[in-house]
Amino acid sequence: MTTAPSTTAPSTTAASTATRQDDPREDIEVGVLLGNGRLAGRSFCDRAEAEAWARPEEGEQVVEFNHVCECDM
Repeated sequence: MTTAPSTTAPSTTAASTATRQDDPREDIEVGVLLGNGRLAGRSFCDRAEAEAWARPEEGEQVVEFNHVCECDM
């Protein structure tokens, strides 16, 4: 006895998970702009960590940016 191949479609949840992509516009990074105009050579988990590391008295600023669209937040 042979069985016919299944003709049921994959579940909606599995299909939507497989095709869902992250929005690159939401990929925001936090950094510290040094007093000399260059970004600090390290990454930060969140804005609070960057603010704790930055030295505003020396002209450093916490910045948020997106490498994909190159827009300031």
